[in-house]
Amino acid sequence: MADNQENNKENKTDKNPKPRFNTSWIFVVLILTVIGFQLFLSGNDVKKANQRDIEEMIIHHDIEKIVVVNKDYAEIYIKKDSLKSGRYPDFANKKKNAFQPEKPQYKHNLSTVELFVEFLKNTQIKAGYKEDEMFSAEFITQKDYLGPLLGWMIPFIVIIGLYIFLMRRMTSGGGAGGGNIFSVGKSRAQVFDKDTHVKVNFSDVAGLEEAKTEVMEIVDFLKNPKKYTSLGGKIPKGALLVGPPGTGKTLLAKAVAGEANVPFFSISGSDFVEMFVGVGASRVRDLFRQAKEKAPCIVFIDEIDAVGRARGRNPNYGANDERENTLNQLLTEMDGFGTNSGVIILAATNRADILDKALLRAGRFDRQISVELPDLKEREAIFRVHLRPIKLEKDFDIAFLAKQTPGFSGADIANVCNEAALIAARRNKTSVEKQDFLDAIDRIIGGLEKKNMIISMEEKKTIAFHEAGHATVSWLLEHASPLLKVTIIPRGKALGAAWYLPEERQISTRDHLLDEMAHALGGRASEEIIFGKISTGALSDLEKVTKQAYAMVSYFGMSEEVGNLSFYDSTGQSEFGFTKPYSEKTAELIDSEVKKLIEESYLKAKDVISANIDGLKQLAEQLLEKEVIFSEDLERIFGKRKGEATVEEAKENSEKQE
Repeated sequence: MADNQENNKENKTDKNPKPRFNTSWIFVVLILTVIGFQLFLSGNDVKKANQRDIEEMIIHHDIEKIVVVNKDYAEIYIKKDSLKSGRYPDFANKKKNAFQPEKPQYKHNLSTVELFVEFLKNTQIKAGYKEDEMFSAEFITQKDYLGPLLGWMIPFIVIIGLYIFLMRRMTSGGGAGGGNIFSVGKSRAQVFDKDTHVKVNFSDVAGLEEAKTEVMEIVDFLKNPKKYTSLGGKIPKGALLVGPPGTGKTLLAKAVAGEANVPFFSISGSDFVEMFVGVGASRVRDLFRQAKEKAPCIVFIDEIDAVGRARGRNPNYGANDERENTLNQLLTEMDGFGTNSGVIILAATNRADILDKALLRAGRFDRQISVELPDLKEREAIFRVHLRPIKLEKDFDIAFLAKQTPGFSGADIANVCNEAALIAARRNKTSVEKQDFLDAIDRIIGGLEKKNMIISMEEKKTIAFHEAGHATVSWLLEHASPLLKVTIIPRGKALGAAWYLPEERQISTRDHLLDEMAHALGGRASEEIIFGKISTGALSDLEKVTKQAYAMVSYFGMSEEVGNLSFYDSTGQSEFGFTKPYSEKTAELIDSEVKKLIEESYLKAKDVISANIDGLKQLAEQLLEKEVIFSEDLERIFGKRKGEATVEEAKENSEKQE
């Protein structure tokens, strides 16, 4: 493989193209020629003179000679001594150009030549000229060849120039390849090599240790192929990065480009899709042709689901989909009859479930690397990367930020750091403080505060008791997420908001889900108990609870009546189906079980609130007074949460194990 690389380099040096003549220079020369004519032949500015002016010139004996050109106009030349006399200030300080012939100072348009000659003679006689001093006009005939020639050529030059310009626009690749009608089938991949090296490396990718290990092995294989081939191993043909948006799939690919000392082709899946038939397949062929020429190399296809969607599941039903033709060509290029040695395919998607099975098989994508949301330690590492350029206050606790951002992706964390810096700058601070980060997290989760929104006192009281109901139930139920902060200041579309710190667990039991549903219904339960009526403020809560209840019954098998059945389709093949995978009788049973679960959770929330009605009222009054309360206020009213000590013990045990 190293020999191939050396041969490629030799071929590149031998096949250096000779510089071709650029036709644009023709237009440059023509323009410079016209400018030269204007500068060197047009001369200085010639003033117009009437008969009164000429009469004054004759009286002062200033005229050196008069030349009548083509019996049309007269050119008047002034003596050098007269130019210095002060009577002609327009020409006193002007210096003659060495490249220019002698030019007249004045020009006089003639009505008839006879009258002008008679005028000159009479004026000289009146001025007292002697016979030896009198002069007469000279007559010459000049032919203008340049004017008619340019008038005839310029239209053709403009037409030819426009034609060449349009042809070049249509035939040039524009650097991206295929941005025009003649190269529409060319690949649009961006190439990174030793001249355009990517500066991102693995040190800039925090967390994702398992994913980095996988791709680092590919990079190591490209750097030291003999280490693996000596044992009979083969280089992997492809790796698919799968994960939610913002988790760092594209960043990981950039790090591979920065670490590997081989050419790196970067292209998006949507770049293959075009309205013209056969263009996508042509671009795939051109991409792999370029990649084989520069092998060993890496080809990165971002958002491959744009072109790799499973065949036969097109919503257009029966249309000759250009996307399928492109996918067929991609499958052939990745692993077909042709050899494809030395070309590694990296691809990224957050929708692996809709990709074609033939694309995912071994031999095309040998590895599927899962890039998931970061855990606590990974979030702390990501914060350390994004906090490098930010001026922080002394003894800043980065681990605290990681604990406050469960479920945040790497992109979300980058947004938090940037937003905190903007908030600190808006407040004219010299460094970014802890409160700035908390405000940034609140803004990203809940939206911008709307303190100027007009809310009546009655509505404000309803919102306060609604949020207090959420806080009370979540604090008193063991498996509900503990409350971090609650506010009745409107944020975004919400009139009130509460922040919780969910436990980072991988699986949830039935008790966990029921307590979460009860805590979500705590706001409506509080309204009904306190005011005896309900409002529309629980819309988002009801939506969340309904979806969760249906998932419990029809996906997780958590209903005794329905049984251990799951109608979840992980393959996504029923995406465009018209029928449900169960009967109408089962659908009625699912609906009744969902209603039963929600009613059970609602009664649990009402029981908790009824048993702690005094604490609820005290909490709501504090909300009305302060508008924002924290977990410390709930601990002072209700005491410590149930199971809190066990959580602390679990943390201590985990620290001891580490």
